[in-house]
Amino acid sequence: MASSPDYRNPLVAFRTPEAPRLVSRKLYKSTLALTEIRGAEHHGITAPIPYDDAYLVQLRLRECPRCEYFYEGRHVQLADRRAGVILIHDLRRDPVVDLQDPFHVMHMYLPRRALSGLAEEAGVSPVDELHVDPGNCIRDSTVENLLLSLRPALAKPEEVGALFVDHVALALSNHVARVYGGMRAFEPLQRGGLAPWQERRTKEYLDADLGGEISLKLLAMECGLSVRQFSRAFRHSIGIPPYRYLLKRRVEKAQQLLKDPALSLLDVALACGFADQSHFTRVFNASVGVSPGTWRRMRQSKAA
Repeated sequence: MASSPDYRNPLVAFRTPEAPRLVSRKLYKSTLALTEIRGAEHHGITAPIPYDDAYLVQLRLRECPRCEYFYEGRHVQLADRRAGVILIHDLRRDPVVDLQDPFHVMHMYLPRRALSGLAEEAGVSPVDELHVDPGNCIRDSTVENLLLSLRPALAKPEEVGALFVDHVALALSNHVARVYGGMRAFEPLQRGGLAPWQERRTKEYLDADLGGEISLKLLAMECGLSVRQFSRAFRHSIGIPPYRYLLKRRVEKAQQLLKDPALSLLDVALACGFADQSHFTRVFNASVGVSPGTWRRMRQSKAA
């Protein structure tokens, strides 16, 4: 009997339940989770993972010459043990690895239900399997870059809103479903962007939650669209993805608040949804070209 899918299951294998983790909101009634795990040499054989109708999309961040993989009790030969390799593990087939060298990996827990949800929304056949042989070492720059884009967020999750995590998780699921699941390329579901009322409602929601905790799914539901339809329509109308629009609005609000000399930089940072003053300074500087303090002084000097 299959157990209920649980994104914590893969962590059981490494005996590291407290590993850094990012969890995406429910996409297609599934939870996607990103984890980064590292370990010393002579870790030994990983613990069995409970049966799960899901995949583990793994990126090796460190070369690990002495590692041996087993599926359903059978040894599989690895062709490449270098850093940058992608392995896709089927959690229905009891994957186990014997680790003797230090290791460092990132992996995305990807339920098959999420892949089938993408296919259903696109109006194509369900993704029944990912066509990857056990132990097959893949070089896939798209998967690698998508996973690496979330790596800084694992160290400071408070600086990353749910919109960005959802955005990357959706892109990764889409890529895996098409390249390894045989799903046909998405057909356009609609022309143009958001209707005026949809755009207005979306902006109201985002402006009311500059902390970025609102999810793509909720925004899409408010507009009567699927997640994928909403993401495409929003970008068509606004020119940028929702999470980038949110960062833009944070900076714009910060510029308004910086005009008030009674407010400290920390006050402004927290009022605009930033995790702390350091996070505020990095984002503001990247967007405007100068730090918040410098921008405030320049404005005061110009006014004088």
